[in-house]
Amino acid sequence: MSQTPDSAVRAYIEQHRTAFLDDLAAWLRIPSVSARPDHAPDVRRSAVWLAGAFARTGFPVAEVWETPGAPAVFAEWPSDDPGAPTVLVYGHHDVQPAAREDGWRTEPFEPVVRGDRLYARGAADDKGQVFFHTLGVRAHLATTGRAAPAVHLKLLIEGEEESGSPAFRALVEKNAARLAADLVIVSDTGMWSEDTPTVCTGMRGLAECEIRLYGPDQDIHSGAFGGAVPNPATAAARLVAALHDEHAHVAVPGFYDGVAELTDRERELFAELPFDELSWLRTAKSHALHGEAGHTTLERIWARPTAEVNGIGGGYQGPGSKTIIPSSAMVKLSFRLVAGQDPDHIETAVRSWAAVQVPAGIRHEITFAPATRPCLTPLDHPALQSVVRAMGRAFESPVRYTREGGSGPAADLQEILGAPVLFLGVSVPSDGWHAPDEKVEIGLLLKGAETTAYLWNDLAENWPHAL
Repeated sequence: MSQTPDSAVRAYIEQHRTAFLDDLAAWLRIPSVSARPDHAPDVRRSAVWLAGAFARTGFPVAEVWETPGAPAVFAEWPSDDPGAPTVLVYGHHDVQPAAREDGWRTEPFEPVVRGDRLYARGAADDKGQVFFHTLGVRAHLATTGRAAPAVHLKLLIEGEEESGSPAFRALVEKNAARLAADLVIVSDTGMWSEDTPTVCTGMRGLAECEIRLYGPDQDIHSGAFGGAVPNPATAAARLVAALHDEHAHVAVPGFYDGVAELTDRERELFAELPFDELSWLRTAKSHALHGEAGHTTLERIWARPTAEVNGIGGGYQGPGSKTIIPSSAMVKLSFRLVAGQDPDHIETAVRSWAAVQVPAGIRHEITFAPATRPCLTPLDHPALQSVVRAMGRAFESPVRYTREGGSGPAADLQEILGAPVLFLGVSVPSDGWHAPDEKVEIGLLLKGAETTAYLWNDLAENWPHAL
Protein backbone atom coordinates (compact mmCIF):
# COMPACT_ATOMS: atom_id res chain seq x y z
CA MET A 1 0.00 0.00 0.00
CA SER A 2 1.51 3.34 -0.99
CA GLN A 3 1.93 5.99 1.67
CA THR A 4 -0.40 8.98 1.60
CA PRO A 5 1.57 12.18 0.84
CA ASP A 6 1.89 14.27 3.99
CA SER A 7 1.21 17.41 1.97
CA ALA A 8 -2.22 16.10 0.95
CA VAL A 9 -3.20 15.37 4.55
CA ARG A 10 -2.04 18.80 5.73
CA ALA A 11 -3.85 20.53 2.89
CA TYR A 12 -7.11 18.75 3.72
CA ILE A 13 -6.85 19.63 7.40
CA GLU A 14 -6.09 23.26 6.65
CA GLN A 15 -9.02 23.50 4.23
CA HIS A 16 -11.37 22.19 6.91
CA ARG A 17 -9.82 24.02 9.85
CA THR A 18 -12.53 26.69 10.19
CA ALA A 19 -15.46 24.28 10.01
CA PHE A 20 -13.75 21.98 12.51
CA LEU A 21 -13.18 24.78 15.01
CA ASP A 22 -16.72 26.09 14.57
CA ASP A 23 -18.13 22.63 15.35
CA LEU A 24 -15.84 22.21 18.35
CA ALA A 25 -16.90 25.63 19.66
CA ALA A 26 -20.56 24.61 19.41
CA TRP A 27 -19.83 21.56 21.56
CA LEU A 28 -17.76 23.55 24.06
CA ARG A 29 -20.75 25.85 24.64
CA ILE A 30 -22.56 22.96 26.32
CA PRO A 31 -21.62 23.09 30.04
CA SER A 32 -21.38 19.33 30.57
CA VAL A 33 -20.28 19.47 34.22
CA SER A 34 -20.82 15.94 35.55
CA ALA A 35 -20.09 16.89 39.18
CA ARG A 36 -23.08 19.27 39.34
CA PRO A 37 -26.54 17.63 39.46
CA ASP A 38 -28.08 20.81 38.03
CA HIS A 39 -25.97 20.28 34.89
CA ALA A 40 -27.22 16.72 34.29
CA PRO A 41 -29.40 17.91 31.36
CA ASP A 42 -26.35 19.60 29.85
CA VAL A 43 -24.25 16.43 30.14
CA ARG A 44 -27.01 14.56 28.32
CA ARG A 45 -27.22 17.32 25.71
CA SER A 46 -23.46 17.00 25.20
CA ALA A 47 -23.77 13.25 24.61
CA VAL A 48 -26.58 13.71 22.10
CA TRP A 49 -24.63 16.45 20.31
CA LEU A 50 -21.53 14.26 20.06
CA ALA A 51 -23.45 11.25 18.76
CA GLY A 52 -24.86 13.52 16.07
CA ALA A 53 -21.39 14.82 15.23
CA PHE A 54 -20.07 11.27 14.85
CA ALA A 55 -22.99 10.45 12.54
CA ARG A 56 -22.29 13.57 10.46
CA THR A 57 -18.64 12.50 10.22
CA GLY A 58 -19.79 9.26 8.62
CA PHE A 59 -19.85 6.72 11.43
CA PRO A 60 -22.65 4.30 10.55
CA VAL A 61 -23.14 3.57 14.28
CA ALA A 62 -23.41 6.47 16.72
CA GLU A 63 -25.31 5.81 19.95
CA VAL A 64 -25.90 7.33 23.37
CA TRP A 65 -25.37 4.68 26.05
CA GLU A 66 -27.22 5.09 29.33
CA THR A 67 -25.61 4.50 32.71
CA PRO A 68 -26.91 4.96 36.28
CA GLY A 69 -25.25 8.39 36.04
CA ALA A 70 -24.26 10.39 32.97
CA PRO A 71 -24.58 8.94 29.48
CA ALA A 72 -21.65 7.80 27.34
CA VAL A 73 -21.35 7.85 23.55
CA PHE A 74 -20.37 4.90 21.37
CA ALA A 75 -19.50 5.08 17.68
CA GLU A 76 -18.30 2.43 15.26
CA TRP A 77 -17.08 2.39 11.67
CA PRO A 78 -16.07 -1.05 10.37
CA SER A 79 -13.26 -1.26 7.86
CA ASP A 80 -13.95 -2.74 4.43
CA ASP A 81 -11.01 -5.07 5.14
CA PRO A 82 -12.31 -7.89 7.36
CA GLY A 83 -8.76 -8.72 8.45
CA ALA A 84 -8.01 -5.22 9.72
CA PRO A 85 -7.29 -4.63 13.41
CA THR A 86 -9.97 -3.18 15.68
CA VAL A 87 -9.06 0.01 17.50
CA LEU A 88 -11.07 1.50 20.37
CA VAL A 89 -10.53 5.20 21.14
CA TYR A 90 -11.36 6.37 24.66
CA GLY A 91 -12.09 9.91 25.86
CA HIS A 92 -14.69 11.81 27.88
CA HIS A 93 -17.20 14.56 27.15
CA ASP A 94 -17.83 15.83 30.68
CA VAL A 95 -15.86 18.77 32.06
CA GLN A 96 -14.84 20.34 35.34
CA PRO A 97 -16.96 23.09 36.93
CA ALA A 98 -16.12 26.62 35.77
CA ALA A 99 -17.42 30.13 36.43
CA ARG A 100 -16.27 33.60 35.41
CA GLU A 101 -15.68 34.54 39.05
CA ASP A 102 -13.09 31.75 39.37
CA GLY A 103 -10.66 33.98 37.51
CA TRP A 104 -11.57 33.48 33.85
CA ARG A 105 -10.91 36.42 31.53
CA THR A 106 -14.01 35.49 29.53
CA GLU A 107 -17.03 33.27 30.03
CA PRO A 108 -15.75 29.67 30.35
CA PHE A 109 -18.49 28.21 28.16
CA GLU A 110 -18.26 30.85 25.45
CA PRO A 111 -15.22 29.77 23.36
CA VAL A 112 -12.81 32.55 22.40
CA VAL A 113 -9.86 32.41 20.02
CA ARG A 114 -6.90 34.57 21.00
CA GLY A 115 -3.96 34.18 18.65
CA ASP A 116 -3.59 30.45 17.91
CA ARG A 117 -5.29 29.39 21.13
CA LEU A 118 -8.87 28.39 21.80
CA TYR A 119 -10.06 29.21 25.33
CA ALA A 120 -12.99 27.37 26.92
CA ARG A 121 -13.66 24.79 29.58
CA GLY A 122 -13.04 21.41 27.96
CA ALA A 123 -10.95 22.80 25.10
CA ALA A 124 -8.07 20.52 26.10
CA ASP A 125 -9.67 18.26 28.72
CA ASP A 126 -11.11 16.48 26.87
CA LYS A 127 -13.45 17.71 24.16
CA GLY A 128 -10.75 19.08 21.87
CA GLN A 129 -8.78 15.84 22.04
CA VAL A 130 -11.88 13.75 21.39
CA PHE A 131 -12.99 15.90 18.51
CA PHE A 132 -9.73 15.89 16.54
CA HIS A 133 -10.51 12.24 15.77
CA THR A 134 -13.44 13.36 13.58
CA LEU A 135 -11.19 15.56 11.44
CA GLY A 136 -8.47 12.93 11.41
CA VAL A 137 -10.69 10.16 10.08
CA ARG A 138 -12.10 12.46 7.40
CA ALA A 139 -8.57 13.40 6.31
CA HIS A 140 -7.62 9.72 6.33
CA LEU A 141 -10.51 8.81 4.02
CA ALA A 142 -10.21 11.82 1.71
CA THR A 143 -6.49 11.39 1.08
CA THR A 144 -6.50 7.61 0.67
CA GLY A 145 -9.67 7.37 -1.39
CA ARG A 146 -11.09 4.84 1.03
CA ALA A 147 -14.81 4.52 1.73
CA ALA A 148 -14.14 3.22 5.25
CA PRO A 149 -11.19 3.46 7.64
CA ALA A 150 -8.21 1.17 7.25
CA VAL A 151 -8.99 -0.20 10.74
CA HIS A 152 -12.23 -1.18 12.42
CA LEU A 153 -12.67 2.03 14.37
CA LYS A 154 -14.67 2.36 17.59
CA LEU A 155 -14.97 5.24 20.04
CA LEU A 156 -16.20 5.18 23.63
CA ILE A 157 -16.59 8.66 25.12
CA GLU A 158 -17.77 8.56 28.73
CA GLY A 159 -19.66 11.23 30.63
CA GLU A 160 -18.37 10.91 34.20
CA GLU A 161 -14.58 10.91 34.05
CA GLU A 162 -14.36 14.20 35.94
CA SER A 163 -16.50 12.64 38.68
CA GLY A 164 -14.38 9.53 39.13
CA SER A 165 -15.99 7.30 36.45
CA PRO A 166 -18.30 5.57 38.97
CA ALA A 167 -20.32 3.72 36.32
CA PHE A 168 -17.57 3.18 33.76
CA ARG A 169 -16.33 -0.27 34.70
CA ALA A 170 -19.85 -1.70 34.79
CA LEU A 171 -20.58 -0.06 31.43
CA VAL A 172 -17.52 -1.69 29.87
CA GLU A 173 -18.32 -5.08 31.40
CA LYS A 174 -21.91 -4.92 30.16
CA ASN A 175 -20.86 -3.99 26.62
CA ALA A 176 -17.59 -5.92 26.42
CA ALA A 177 -18.63 -7.78 23.26
CA ARG A 178 -19.41 -4.58 21.35
CA LEU A 179 -16.28 -2.88 22.69
CA ALA A 180 -13.98 -5.79 21.83
CA ALA A 181 -10.76 -4.45 20.33
CA ASP A 182 -7.22 -5.42 19.50
CA LEU A 183 -5.89 -2.23 21.07
CA VAL A 184 -7.13 0.82 22.94
CA ILE A 185 -6.02 4.40 22.30
CA VAL A 186 -6.60 6.90 25.10
CA SER A 187 -6.90 10.51 23.98
CA ASP A 188 -7.11 12.07 27.42
CA THR A 189 -3.46 12.85 27.92
CA GLY A 190 -0.81 15.25 26.73
CA MET A 191 2.70 16.00 25.51
CA TRP A 192 5.76 17.32 27.29
CA SER A 193 5.66 20.75 25.63
CA GLU A 194 4.75 22.58 22.42
CA ASP A 195 8.15 21.85 20.86
CA THR A 196 8.76 18.40 22.39
CA PRO A 197 6.23 15.87 21.06
CA THR A 198 5.94 12.86 23.32
CA VAL A 199 3.90 9.71 23.65
CA CYS A 200 2.84 8.43 27.04
CA THR A 201 3.56 4.75 27.67
CA GLY A 202 1.72 4.17 30.93
CA MET A 203 -0.29 5.38 33.89
CA ARG A 204 -0.07 4.48 37.53
CA GLY A 205 -2.87 2.72 39.32
CA LEU A 206 -4.51 3.87 42.53
CA ALA A 207 -5.61 2.27 45.79
CA GLU A 208 -7.18 4.42 48.52
CA CYS A 209 -8.22 3.68 52.06
CA GLU A 210 -9.46 5.32 55.24
CA ILE A 211 -8.33 3.94 58.59
CA ARG A 212 -10.45 4.80 61.62
CA LEU A 213 -9.08 4.19 65.10
CA TYR A 214 -11.24 3.93 68.21
CA GLY A 215 -10.07 4.15 71.84
CA PRO A 216 -12.25 5.19 74.79
CA ASP A 217 -15.98 5.03 74.28
CA GLN A 218 -16.04 8.83 74.64
CA ASP A 219 -13.57 11.70 74.96
CA ILE A 220 -12.01 11.53 78.42
CA HIS A 221 -9.98 13.82 80.71
CA SER A 222 -6.26 13.75 79.86
CA GLY A 223 -5.30 14.49 83.47
CA ALA A 224 -7.42 11.78 85.02
CA PHE A 225 -6.66 9.11 82.42
CA GLY A 226 -3.72 10.30 80.25
CA GLY A 227 -0.68 8.03 80.30
CA ALA A 228 -2.73 5.07 81.48
CA VAL A 229 -4.90 4.27 78.42
CA PRO A 230 -4.05 4.22 74.70
CA ASN A 231 -4.73 7.37 72.69
CA PRO A 232 -6.15 6.84 69.18
CA ALA A 233 -4.70 10.15 67.92
CA THR A 234 -1.23 9.02 69.00
CA ALA A 235 -1.87 5.68 67.33
CA ALA A 236 -2.78 7.53 64.12
CA ALA A 237 0.44 9.55 64.28
CA ARG A 238 2.52 6.42 64.84
CA LEU A 239 0.74 4.70 61.96
CA VAL A 240 1.65 7.55 59.63
CA ALA A 241 5.23 7.65 60.91
CA ALA A 242 5.60 3.93 60.17
CA LEU A 243 4.48 4.29 56.54
CA HIS A 244 7.99 5.10 55.21
CA ASP A 245 11.55 4.32 56.25
CA GLU A 246 14.41 6.83 56.41
CA HIS A 247 15.01 6.44 52.65
CA ALA A 248 11.39 7.29 51.77
CA HIS A 249 10.71 3.68 50.81
CA VAL A 250 7.21 2.46 51.61
CA ALA A 251 7.60 0.27 54.69
CA VAL A 252 4.51 -1.89 54.17
CA PRO A 253 5.80 -5.48 53.86
CA GLY A 254 5.13 -6.85 50.38
CA PHE A 255 4.35 -3.43 48.92
CA TYR A 256 6.97 -3.71 46.17
CA ASP A 257 6.11 -7.28 45.19
CA GLY A 258 5.97 -7.58 41.40
CA VAL A 259 7.03 -4.00 40.64
CA ALA A 260 8.23 -3.68 37.04
CA GLU A 261 11.60 -2.00 37.45
CA LEU A 262 12.76 0.63 35.00
CA THR A 263 15.11 -0.57 32.31
CA ASP A 264 18.36 1.25 31.58
CA ARG A 265 16.86 2.41 28.28
CA GLU A 266 13.79 3.86 29.99
CA ARG A 267 16.01 5.76 32.42
CA GLU A 268 17.99 7.14 29.48
CA LEU A 269 14.83 8.25 27.69
CA PHE A 270 13.50 10.02 30.79
CA ALA A 271 16.85 11.77 31.19
CA GLU A 272 16.68 13.06 27.59
CA LEU A 273 13.62 15.20 28.38
CA PRO A 274 14.30 18.90 29.02
CA PHE A 275 13.33 18.74 32.69
CA ASP A 276 14.02 21.79 34.88
CA GLU A 277 13.66 20.80 38.54
CA LEU A 278 13.48 24.37 39.83
CA SER A 279 10.70 25.23 37.42
CA TRP A 280 8.91 22.00 38.35
CA LEU A 281 9.18 22.89 42.04
CA ARG A 282 7.61 26.27 41.36
CA THR A 283 4.74 24.55 39.57
CA ALA A 284 4.38 22.22 42.55
CA LYS A 285 4.28 25.25 44.91
CA SER A 286 6.91 23.40 46.96
CA HIS A 287 10.31 24.26 48.35
CA ALA A 288 12.43 21.09 48.18
CA LEU A 289 12.64 17.78 46.37
CA HIS A 290 11.88 14.65 48.35
CA GLY A 291 11.23 11.02 47.59
CA GLU A 292 12.44 7.48 47.28
CA ALA A 293 16.22 7.29 47.36
CA GLY A 294 17.98 6.16 44.19
CA HIS A 295 15.48 7.66 41.75
CA THR A 296 15.13 10.94 39.87
CA THR A 297 12.09 13.15 40.18
CA LEU A 298 10.58 11.96 36.90
CA GLU A 299 11.16 8.34 37.86
CA ARG A 300 9.47 8.93 41.20
CA ILE A 301 6.31 10.46 39.74
CA TRP A 302 6.01 8.23 36.68
CA ALA A 303 7.49 4.82 37.36
CA ARG A 304 7.67 4.24 41.12
CA PRO A 305 4.85 3.31 43.50
CA THR A 306 4.08 5.70 46.32
CA ALA A 307 2.18 6.01 49.57
CA GLU A 308 0.79 9.37 50.61
CA VAL A 309 -1.09 10.68 53.63
CA ASN A 310 -4.10 12.54 52.28
CA GLY A 311 -5.61 13.41 55.63
CA ILE A 312 -5.15 12.86 59.34
CA GLY A 313 -7.27 13.97 62.25
CA GLY A 314 -8.67 13.27 65.67
CA GLY A 315 -9.61 15.01 68.85
CA TYR A 316 -10.33 18.66 69.47
CA GLN A 317 -9.87 20.96 66.44
CA GLY A 318 -11.37 24.23 67.72
CA PRO A 319 -9.67 27.34 69.11
CA GLY A 320 -7.86 27.18 72.40
CA SER A 321 -7.27 23.94 74.25
CA LYS A 322 -9.38 21.03 75.35
CA THR A 323 -7.34 18.59 77.37
CA ILE A 324 -8.79 15.27 76.34
CA ILE A 325 -7.89 11.86 75.10
CA PRO A 326 -10.09 11.65 72.00
CA SER A 327 -12.32 8.68 71.46
CA SER A 328 -11.34 8.32 67.79
CA ALA A 329 -8.95 9.39 65.05
CA MET A 330 -8.61 8.77 61.35
CA VAL A 331 -6.03 8.57 58.56
CA LYS A 332 -6.66 8.72 54.81
CA LEU A 333 -4.02 7.05 52.64
CA SER A 334 -3.53 6.66 48.90
CA PHE A 335 -1.14 4.36 47.05
CA ARG A 336 -0.09 5.00 43.47
CA LEU A 337 0.75 1.69 41.83
CA VAL A 338 2.94 0.77 38.89
CA ALA A 339 2.97 -2.10 36.43
CA GLY A 340 3.31 -5.45 38.13
CA GLN A 341 1.46 -4.45 41.28
CA ASP A 342 -1.90 -6.00 42.11
CA PRO A 343 -4.38 -3.73 43.98
CA ASP A 344 -5.85 -6.75 45.79
CA HIS A 345 -2.40 -7.70 47.05
CA ILE A 346 -1.78 -4.10 48.15
CA GLU A 347 -5.04 -4.07 50.11
CA THR A 348 -4.12 -7.31 51.88
CA ALA A 349 -0.62 -6.02 52.65
CA VAL A 350 -1.91 -2.71 54.05
CA ARG A 351 -4.49 -4.43 56.22
CA SER A 352 -1.83 -6.75 57.67
CA TRP A 353 0.61 -3.88 58.20
CA ALA A 354 -1.99 -1.73 59.98
CA ALA A 355 -3.01 -4.57 62.27
CA VAL A 356 0.61 -4.82 63.48
CA GLN A 357 0.97 -1.05 63.98
CA VAL A 358 -2.19 -0.51 66.03
CA PRO A 359 -1.60 -1.03 69.76
CA ALA A 360 -3.71 -3.13 72.07
CA GLY A 361 -6.77 -1.31 73.30
CA ILE A 362 -7.30 0.51 69.98
CA ARG A 363 -9.89 -0.89 67.62
CA HIS A 364 -9.45 -0.04 63.94
CA GLU A 365 -11.49 -0.27 60.76
CA ILE A 366 -10.12 0.02 57.21
CA THR A 367 -12.29 0.90 54.23
CA PHE A 368 -10.85 0.68 50.71
CA ALA A 369 -12.34 2.46 47.71
CA PRO A 370 -12.55 0.64 44.36
CA ALA A 371 -9.02 0.48 42.95
CA THR A 372 -7.63 1.48 39.57
CA ARG A 373 -5.02 -0.80 38.04
CA PRO A 374 -1.80 0.48 36.47
CA CYS A 375 -1.13 0.07 32.77
CA LEU A 376 2.11 0.08 30.81
CA THR A 377 3.01 -0.43 27.15
CA PRO A 378 6.54 -1.74 26.51
CA LEU A 379 8.73 0.60 24.46
CA ASP A 380 9.22 -2.01 21.74
CA HIS A 381 5.52 -2.77 21.34
CA PRO A 382 4.87 -2.64 17.56
CA ALA A 383 1.55 -0.78 17.95
CA LEU A 384 3.28 1.84 20.10
CA GLN A 385 5.83 2.26 17.35
CA SER A 386 2.97 2.91 14.92
CA VAL A 387 1.83 5.78 17.14
CA VAL A 388 5.40 7.11 17.34
CA ARG A 389 5.81 6.98 13.55
CA ALA A 390 2.48 8.73 12.96
CA MET A 391 3.30 11.48 15.46
CA GLY A 392 6.77 11.86 14.01
CA ARG A 393 5.30 12.45 10.54
CA ALA A 394 2.77 14.97 11.84
CA PHE A 395 5.20 16.93 13.99
CA GLU A 396 8.24 16.45 11.73
CA SER A 397 10.26 15.93 14.87
CA PRO A 398 11.61 13.06 16.98
CA VAL A 399 9.02 11.73 19.41
CA ARG A 400 10.12 11.09 22.99
CA TYR A 401 8.54 9.01 25.74
CA THR A 402 6.82 9.90 29.00
CA ARG A 403 4.48 8.33 31.51
CA GLU A 404 1.61 9.73 33.56
CA GLY A 405 1.87 9.89 37.34
CA GLY A 406 -1.88 9.99 37.76
CA SER A 407 -4.49 7.31 37.29
CA GLY A 408 -7.52 6.83 35.07
CA PRO A 409 -10.03 4.34 33.70
CA ALA A 410 -7.70 3.18 30.91
CA ALA A 411 -6.67 0.18 33.01
CA ASP A 412 -10.30 -0.98 33.21
CA LEU A 413 -10.37 -1.18 29.42
CA GLN A 414 -7.09 -3.08 29.40
CA GLU A 415 -8.23 -5.55 32.04
CA ILE A 416 -11.77 -6.19 30.78
CA LEU A 417 -11.08 -6.18 27.05
CA GLY A 418 -7.66 -7.84 27.27
CA ALA A 419 -6.20 -5.24 24.91
CA PRO A 420 -3.04 -3.16 25.24
CA VAL A 421 -3.53 0.54 25.99
CA LEU A 422 -1.75 3.24 23.99
CA PHE A 423 -1.90 6.99 24.58
CA LEU A 424 -2.30 9.71 21.99
CA GLY A 425 -2.75 13.26 23.24
CA VAL A 426 -1.57 16.70 22.15
CA SER A 427 -2.39 18.84 25.17
CA VAL A 428 0.51 20.64 26.89
CA PRO A 429 1.01 21.70 30.55
CA SER A 430 0.19 25.33 29.83
CA ASP A 431 -3.33 24.34 28.74
CA GLY A 432 -4.49 24.63 32.35
CA TRP A 433 -6.65 21.56 32.81
CA HIS A 434 -9.22 22.17 35.58
CA ALA A 435 -7.97 25.77 35.96
CA PRO A 436 -9.32 29.18 34.92
CA ASP A 437 -8.65 30.09 31.28
CA GLU A 438 -8.26 26.50 30.11
CA LYS A 439 -7.13 26.55 26.48
CA VAL A 440 -5.82 24.39 23.69
CA GLU A 441 -3.16 25.19 21.13
CA ILE A 442 -5.03 25.07 17.82
CA GLY A 443 -1.92 24.09 15.89
CA LEU A 444 -1.38 21.08 18.18
CA LEU A 445 -5.03 20.08 17.90
CA LEU A 446 -4.64 19.95 14.13
CA LYS A 447 -1.43 17.94 14.54
CA GLY A 448 -3.47 15.45 16.55
CA ALA A 449 -5.89 15.10 13.65
CA GLU A 450 -2.97 14.70 11.25
CA THR A 451 -1.45 12.00 13.45
CA THR A 452 -4.59 9.90 13.34
CA ALA A 453 -4.86 10.37 9.57
CA TYR A 454 -1.50 8.57 9.30
CA LEU A 455 -2.01 6.17 12.20
CA TRP A 456 -4.87 4.09 10.86
CA ASN A 457 -2.90 3.26 7.71
CA ASP A 458 0.25 2.49 9.69
CA LEU A 459 -1.53 0.06 11.99
CA ALA A 460 -3.32 -1.65 9.11
CA GLU A 461 -0.15 -2.00 7.03
CA ASN A 462 1.69 -3.62 9.93
CA TRP A 463 -1.14 -5.96 10.87
CA PRO A 464 -1.07 -8.74 12.05
CA HIS A 465 2.47 -8.06 13.22
CA ALA A 466 1.47 -4.86 15.02
CA LEU A 467 0.45 -6.78 18.13
